[in-house]
Amino acid sequence: MNKRIDRRQRISEAFEVFRSAVAAALGAASRAHRNASVQHAREIFEVVLRQDGIDRALRDPHYANVLRNPKFADVVHRAMEDRERVFAKWTAEGAQRLIDLVAAVAPGAASEPYENWLGQAGSVGPRGPMPELWRIGTAVATGAPLPQQFPVAVPLLDRAHLAIAATPPSRALAENLVESLLLRVLSYFQPGLVHVHVWDVGQLTGSLPGLYPLTRAGLLTVHDPARPAELLDELAEHIRKVHTSVLVDGHVSLRSLEEDSGGRTEPWRIAVLFGNGEPLPEEQLHKLQRIARNGLACGVQLVLVDCPISVNSPVETVLLEDDLTGTTTMTGPHATFRVDPPLPRELVPRACAVIAGALEERRSRVCTFEELLPSRLWAARSSSGVQSPIGHRDGVPVAVTIGDSSPHVLIGGPSGSGKTNFLYAMLGGLAARYSPDELELYLLDFKEGVSFAQFAPGRKDPTWLPNARLVGVNVNQDREFGVALLRFLAEEMRRRADAAKRHEVTKLEELRAEDPEGRWPRIVAVVDEFQYLFADKDAVTREAVALLEDVARRGRSQGIHLVLSSQDVSSIEAFWGKPAIFEQFTVRIALPKARRVLADGNTEAIELPRWHAIVNHESGVKQGNEIARVPDATARGTMDAVQARLFELKPEWLPEPRLFDGSRVPVLEELPGFLQLRPGENRAPKVLLGKVIDVEDHAASVSLARAPGRNLAVFGSALVENASVLRAAALSLARQHEPGQALFTVAPLIDDARPFAADLVARLTAEGHEVSVVDLDGIRERLGEVAAGLTARLTGAVSDQPRPHYVVVYAMDAANALLEAKDPKTLQSGVDGLRQVIKHGPENRTHLIGWWRSPARLKSVLMMGASADDIGSWVAFDVQGQDLTSFAPGQLITWSPRPRRGLFFDRFEHSRPQVVIPFQVPGEDQP
Repeated sequence: MNKRIDRRQRISEAFEVFRSAVAAALGAASRAHRNASVQHAREIFEVVLRQDGIDRALRDPHYANVLRNPKFADVVHRAMEDRERVFAKWTAEGAQRLIDLVAAVAPGAASEPYENWLGQAGSVGPRGPMPELWRIGTAVATGAPLPQQFPVAVPLLDRAHLAIAATPPSRALAENLVESLLLRVLSYFQPGLVHVHVWDVGQLTGSLPGLYPLTRAGLLTVHDPARPAELLDELAEHIRKVHTSVLVDGHVSLRSLEEDSGGRTEPWRIAVLFGNGEPLPEEQLHKLQRIARNGLACGVQLVLVDCPISVNSPVETVLLEDDLTGTTTMTGPHATFRVDPPLPRELVPRACAVIAGALEERRSRVCTFEELLPSRLWAARSSSGVQSPIGHRDGVPVAVTIGDSSPHVLIGGPSGSGKTNFLYAMLGGLAARYSPDELELYLLDFKEGVSFAQFAPGRKDPTWLPNARLVGVNVNQDREFGVALLRFLAEEMRRRADAAKRHEVTKLEELRAEDPEGRWPRIVAVVDEFQYLFADKDAVTREAVALLEDVARRGRSQGIHLVLSSQDVSSIEAFWGKPAIFEQFTVRIALPKARRVLADGNTEAIELPRWHAIVNHESGVKQGNEIARVPDATARGTMDAVQARLFELKPEWLPEPRLFDGSRVPVLEELPGFLQLRPGENRAPKVLLGKVIDVEDHAASVSLARAPGRNLAVFGSALVENASVLRAAALSLARQHEPGQALFTVAPLIDDARPFAADLVARLTAEGHEVSVVDLDGIRERLGEVAAGLTARLTGAVSDQPRPHYVVVYAMDAANALLEAKDPKTLQSGVDGLRQVIKHGPENRTHLIGWWRSPARLKSVLMMGASADDIGSWVAFDVQGQDLTSFAPGQLITWSPRPRRGLFFDRFEHSRPQVVIPFQVPGEDQP
């Protein structure tokens, strides 16, 4: 029994010990859990407190109980210590650092008194520094122990739109903010670089009345409050125009274009919209959103006051409260912002009047040609087009853009209106911006002058414009040269189209990207007084119209552009009924008193003052007019100075441009084709006759092969021109034979031809050739000897290799009577011998190069025993076209004689005759 009691007691005691141990363990765990919970709560509270900030927590009633809890006292204490430490550092350093930073990028940010800038016109031009921020007020850090003010500035032009939300008590404050901001901008830049548009939904007269003096200079436009769509349409049209005519060469914004070119060609447009807190109607709201998205790139800046809008575009927001304080997205919620005090009411209109007056004074100032040039020469790329300012409007450059969307330019203005000066200004700007690898110029002037001659090397000035590849002057009588230029452009267009097909692209920009090693410059062909090209109703006009239409229609995609200048476009009959040609000329330039260049109803050019031009990239419609003051680009030290600078930069491999001067007589000995002639055994000799009117520096030539008809006839009574052809033919043949290899017979049959024949004989003899000279008395005998030799070969009596023999006869028809007389012994006439030479000579290397003073006299000789086919080539000078018909079967020749010009036809090579310019003869002076 006692043992059982003792065991129970031990068990009870053991259980008591176990319960005590468990209770102790549970108590310790509970205390640890409570301590961990408190610590976790403290850490969570500290995280939340740090995120929200101690200042907000002290003001928020939801934090009141927590802040009074002694368990969180150390957390609150540490936050307060950190706050005091941060503000102490901010008070000592931060505010001043912020003041210095803002002052460096925002004009007048360092509390500059308004007296220092208000009432002064801005002086910063289109190439000046662009502020990053613009001051609107001051702020202090919320809760700072020693508050220190610092300036508040916002991004604006090209960087962000500005949205201001105000309450009824702070609406006037918002208007003061906008007025001060606008005056800061207007007082910083040169007048004309910033244009302001104001629309107010609630006021008939518009807001910001102090700015109204700006309207007289066109710097401020107040829009009808009942018609917001008009303002939105105007801004949208401006954005479209900038994208299509200004943003070329891969630029995505005016700001990037300014950075590359060193200047700005478009003014900023600040549109201020005062709303009432309600969104605009849906259609207008969508248009406003599109303007906000695309406007910054095109210089359109929105300032929205109580005009709600949501858009994916940079927008700086200012919120004004009833207590006249505010916040901005630049400062954040931890700063109290106050708008700068309003400007004195009496000074604002005066300041605007000063700015308007300065603009009017600038408009009367003559800008210089130097202002059209870029800061860096040849820095621009022409992949998507070319662009150059040609003058200024309100101090802002006005540019002409030539590219895929504006492919061709039409310039109109009467004589003395400044077309040449305008062309110099445009060409100088283009040549300075684009290197010869980016831009080639083909320049043609139909006037009797040398407007473009300075772009080619001359006797007085050996420099030349590196971009120029062809310069044509004094071509008013040589319409064929204009056709040759168009033909060249059409051929170049086809060459580029073939390359584009190989690379599977459609535009020049794409071709240059696919073929970076190729040379694909933009080509701009300028034709001044182009109406001369279509002066007559003939084959030249028909071909010119067809070529012009082809180049104008298809040239845009291949980077080939036309610039046509004329006094009166409407008088060109060749274009009547062909509107498709001029529809391609979307860029229209109207000079003072110009008519029918712009669209019907657009008559602003009639009242245009001298030295001004209307630049229109919209096919001449009135909305596209831009009036520019064109500087003097023809005076000494302007275009010639630019050419000299560019000449020093030209690459060594670049050849000189071809100069075609219609008044200059070409010299045979200077012609590359003549200098390249060499003796050759295995090719037929080639006769050079004169220069062909074409883009390349080619000579008219005839191959004297051993084939029927390989003779040359020269028609007309013009002594010098005919003698020139005979001389050029003989000397070019002489260069292709070794001395003594060929025989020349020179026969001057009239006295006037003897000096020319004597000079030719002297030249041939000096080069070692065998020359026989016969006169009128000996020509029959000489022709008989030549004919007898030919008969011997034809009958087989002689079988050796014939020696080349060239019979050069001056005024062959002078011997007609002598040749027609029959020999009493043989009863044969000398004409038979001549016919024998003409008919059978070429196959036996005997060729007649003869001059007849009329085609009819040769025709009478060929009537029996020979035919016109035996004269395979001919050159005619003072002969009417109808007299040549028998020597060009199937041709309708409308040729009329022109001084120093001949008509050349080779029936074996040509489908129609060509115009040729004879070479200079000894003793003949240049005109």
